[in-house]
Amino acid sequence: MSKVHGMNPGHEHYACMVDLLGRAGQLEEAKDLIESMPIKPDSSVWGALLGACASHGNLEMGREVAEKLFELEPHNPGNYVLLCNIYSKHGRLKEADEVRRLMGVNGVRKEAGCSWIDVKNKTHIFKVEDRSHPRSNEIYQVLRKVEELVKKNGYVAETQYAVNSGEDYKERSLWNHSERLALAFGILALPPGAPIRIMKNLRTCGDCHTVMKFASKTFEREIIVRDINRFHRFTKGLCSCRDYW
Repeated sequence: MSKVHGMNPGHEHYACMVDLLGRAGQLEEAKDLIESMPIKPDSSVWGALLGACASHGNLEMGREVAEKLFELEPHNPGNYVLLCNIYSKHGRLKEADEVRRLMGVNGVRKEAGCSWIDVKNKTHIFKVEDRSHPRSNEIYQVLRKVEELVKKNGYVAETQYAVNSGEDYKERSLWNHSERLALAFGILALPPGAPIRIMKNLRTCGDCHTVMKFASKTFEREIIVRDINRFHRFTKGLCSCRDYW
């Protein structure tokens, strides 16, 4: 950029490079790049590295990077959630609870999750454990069918993504996530074989991501989920993000 185009790299360019290195699992190289930057790294750069730490399960680096982000943007709930997920992946539930406590101390609130889907020019919105829809009983019947079929095809719940639930209720709470309700409604209300397009205001959890992959293969449907990070296009049991988001 500097030699050929006469442009000095900005934060957004470094963030892209950190993201690329993170996708390749080169976390140490990504960190070295950040530490060699001629400009002070901002939250976009450190955030790209934290996302990579979460995807690759690097607890020690993730904790270090999260501390820097807590200083840069103390009221961004996404950083707390990512660190909490890293702890949960490693079975460090006590530390995950401590991160949630820190959110409370700092007055940080996670936005309530919701998903929506358009059917016949009407938007249908779902929240966690939502039973306000007029076809709620049918939706939950379809959802139970989805659960039964994906389990037959090999799905196993990743209960570390269940938050604030008793051990016996963790898996059931995952099946009440808003994007799964939207999926069930899409299967119920859209013509067979039609693509199912779902939007979500937060990052979709890892277990819902897995369910969408299984559902796309089980029901032979294209499922598109637009969460706060990116588009996920699920077809034949695979996602366009290649399980990195």
